[in-house]
Amino acid sequence: MSNAKGDRRERELVNELDAAGFAVMRAPASGSATERELPDVLAGDGEAFYAIEAKSSAGDPIYLTGEEIEALIYFAQNFGARPRVAARFDREDWYFFHPADLHMTDGGNRRVKKEFALESGESMDELVESGPTTDDEPTVATLDICNAVADGTLEPEEGAEMLDG
Repeated sequence: MSNAKGDRRERELVNELDAAGFAVMRAPASGSATERELPDVLAGDGEAFYAIEAKSSAGDPIYLTGEEIEALIYFAQNFGARPRVAARFDREDWYFFHPADLHMTDGGNRRVKKEFALESGESMDELVESGPTTDDEPTVATLDICNAVADGTLEPEEGAEMLDG
């Protein structure tokens, strides 16, 4: 996707979030050569707050690097927001995902296929209805443990022990 198209899609997402009642800001340094990794969009309605990485595609699967996901979760955790990946395929609506819900590739990246987005993604209406941001979002450490169990690096018993400890 070209930068112009990506910028246009991010502005579109900002406008849709605004119309849904969120105070919203597009991070001007997202995707550029900056020392700080910032999400593409920040949105909040006084109760729920989101740090959003926005991606769009004509129809091909959308990929996010492990570094993009880690930076999104880190920022969201420090900011007190819910991390979300917003995915939009041509002629479809925006769909939202917690990063942990996305398929992890063998290389440690995340992938969103169009079919998965349409079947499992959270719609804009569902995002609006999600309610207040709470502490029930998984931490980076929890996600790392779950990913290690999923990829076979840790045995399930070891992961459970680490989560309980």
